[in-house]
Amino acid sequence: MDLFTQQREAAFGRVQPLPVRMRPRTLEEFVGQDHFVGAGKLLRRLLAADRLSSAIFYGPPGTGKTTLAHVIAGHTRAAFEELNAAAAGVKEVRDVLARARDRLAHNGQRTVLFLDEIHRFNRAQQDVLLNDVENGLVILIGATTENPFFSINSPLVSRSQIFQFEPLTIGQIEELLRRATADRERGLGRYEIELTDEAARHLAVTSDGDARRALLALEVAVLSQLEGHSGGPVRVDLAVAEESIQRKAIVYDGTGDAHYDAASAFIKSMRGSDPDAAVYWLARMLEAGEDPRFIARRVAICAAEDVGNADPMALVLANAAAQVTMLVGMPECQLPLSQAVTYVATAPKSNAAAQAIWAAAEDVRNGRTIPVPRHLRDQSYRGAARLGHGEGYKYAHHYEGGFVQQDYLGVDKTYYVPKNRGYEARIIEYLEGLRGSEGIEPDRRTAGGGEVGHAASE
Repeated sequence: MDLFTQQREAAFGRVQPLPVRMRPRTLEEFVGQDHFVGAGKLLRRLLAADRLSSAIFYGPPGTGKTTLAHVIAGHTRAAFEELNAAAAGVKEVRDVLARARDRLAHNGQRTVLFLDEIHRFNRAQQDVLLNDVENGLVILIGATTENPFFSINSPLVSRSQIFQFEPLTIGQIEELLRRATADRERGLGRYEIELTDEAARHLAVTSDGDARRALLALEVAVLSQLEGHSGGPVRVDLAVAEESIQRKAIVYDGTGDAHYDAASAFIKSMRGSDPDAAVYWLARMLEAGEDPRFIARRVAICAAEDVGNADPMALVLANAAAQVTMLVGMPECQLPLSQAVTYVATAPKSNAAAQAIWAAAEDVRNGRTIPVPRHLRDQSYRGAARLGHGEGYKYAHHYEGGFVQQDYLGVDKTYYVPKNRGYEARIIEYLEGLRGSEGIEPDRRTAGGGEVGHAASE
């Protein structure tokens, strides 16, 4: 390497942001994702056996997807080619594949093709990669924040190992911050930094699992104090840290995984009778900008499906919260929503009503259609009597307790099986009482009712 090249790379290194300079160079330096990078885990085994053919790195920003691709290229001693799918087209991909073919033919060196934002490639562009990935010409590593099972071609997914990246823990972010303050070659160690525990904790929490944000904030905290610095350690305390990082941005796509995962956790927390978890997921969705009407609908559905008749007031309150939400909007609607969510979460649970309609609908769809029993058919029109419609029908209010034994379905079938909890325990008691009663018809001439009218006969 000549002097000019050395000077150019040194200058380029000085302007690179701290997260780029501090990228791990080996698997041992890599922090996080122990569920597949740790000793004995899948990715480690694939690399040890030299059998990594293609991989999809899927997860939120700042969790190490690009970094790990560089590390893998170094580990396998492969050439590294990087493209961003938002800017590259088929021509650029074909050029990379041609260079990879030449390397393999001339010196046996393999090529790692890192394709960032691979979900932005359309299906035709993704298809260009299929044969060369399958034949092992390139080790494809695609990075995406989108669920690959929805955003990437099925043939390409089937040829790839899927590795889901998780946000880094607070402890892992703090480890990276300490490493950056100590590294004199690539980090900020030459400034003799004093990073307080409170400051490191604040940066780790506020970055929300994103190592890039935490390291950028640390660099701002240090460099912003150098002008006029009189010597001695550069102190980064809590006050400096708070001024060096923005309020955390909640990773949330209203149509993507974050939306569906948060909604799923929200509903399952209410169903599981955990009001604290339910309110947290409510707050997270509202803070991220979720439509409160969507949340209100989910609360109402949960009240009907998971609480049901164990506490009928749950649906009443959920409906009231939905009405108020549409009336007042944010931020005030968070109050009735919180009231409804905590009520539903703490109410006794029964899905008996939901199971009843699911079972009945299944029979309607797949079973033989049950004709309406003749005594229940409409008798309000001229000629109904000649057809025998309504003949033998027993009007329940003519009987003691407003009940009489009568066939209302035509087959012996039970759909609604109430649970012995909440209000449904009283329903069980009531139904058991009815089953033991035949119904006694009083003398209507002395009961003060007279003959029934047309509407009551239906």
